[in-house]
Amino acid sequence: MEAGDESGGMATGPENAEISRRIARLEGGDLSMMEAGELLGMSERQFRRYRDRYEEAGEAGLLDRRLGKISTRRVPAEAIEEMLELYRHRYLGWNVKRFHEHLLRDHHFSWGYTFIKTQLHAAGLAERAKRRGAHRRKRERKPCEGMMLHHDGSRHDGWRVSRCWI
Repeated sequence: MEAGDESGGMATGPENAEISRRIARLEGGDLSMMEAGELLGMSERQFRRYRDRYEEAGEAGLLDRRLGKISTRRVPAEAIEEMLELYRHRYLGWNVKRFHEHLLRDHHFSWGYTFIKTQLHAAGLAERAKRRGAHRRKRERKPCEGMMLHHDGSRHDGWRVSRCWI
């Protein structure tokens, strides 16, 4: 945190200024609670919560209180390092899917496949898959309608096209 930063490391976005302007208009009688909420794209109830927090703590009450906090679902760094060591020393060369299956079954890890794959990529232990080609490539149109139809010898009139003679 830099000197003079009063926000405690939290960003104050333009939406906070917009909320405080709407609260001022509400107090001035220009807007109803429902109109102010609609203008901000939120429900009347949510706007009321912002107004109450603004009255209690001023501009600081409008800050997102989740910012700057560590997630409660965050995986500990020691556990990630343990998983990477297992891969380096016991499962090196295995593909990520098989490694993930063994982690769940034999080592009682409960993380998702994508998380493990991301960690292995970040550590440089697993290679990213090569990019595949486009499923359907653009091709130039044929000059006449029906030229790409297969000739199968059927007698069905719907397949015959006799509009173009090249």
